Amino acid sequence: MNRKMWTALVLAATTAALAACSQFDSVYPDKRPGDDSPTWGNQEKPGLFGEGGINLFGGAKKKNEEAGAGLGVNSYLWRASLDTLSFMPLASADPFGGVIITDWYAPPESPTERFKMSIFILDRTLRADGIHVSVFRQVQTTGGDWADSNVDQKTAIDVENAILTRAREMRSASAAAQKN
Repeated sequence: MNRKMWTALVLAATTAALAACSQFDSVYPDKRPGDDSPTWGNQEKPGLFGEGGINLFGGAKKKNEEAGAGLGVNSYLWRASLDTLSFMPLASADPFGGVIITDWYAPPESPTERFKMSIFILDRTLRADGIHVSVFRQVQTTGGDWADSNVDQKTAIDVENAILTRAREMRSASAAAQKN
């Protein structure tokens, strides 16, 4: 037997063995003496990807799920970020990875400087450390070129706080609407 045929035979046998394992359903008594591990009995077994499984196409499994349907990040932080930066043009927005990148924006009152922001939503829960904002600034030189310039770190913190405040407002409004 050549090596390719042997590899294919081993792969087929392994696949068949793994597929056969799914036919057997282990039956455990409801309680084992001295064992606090979960027993499944008549309960539904959790799936391979956890209790809720993978939710690719929206439709939240839990009624009070904070992260929102179909997003890989917290929906309140996501919407609040888009709402807070609505005055800036978007270059990229990835709701599954939680990344928002704006294009350069020059405020009308100071056309010789421009700003760009990157927002990273890091968590599925609404937490202060669940968001990170990076602010970039450029100043126009006398030759008309753009040169990078320093940005006060407080600017990024102020934007983060504005997003968090807006996200909390949205969550409160959503909770009030659900009560009615």
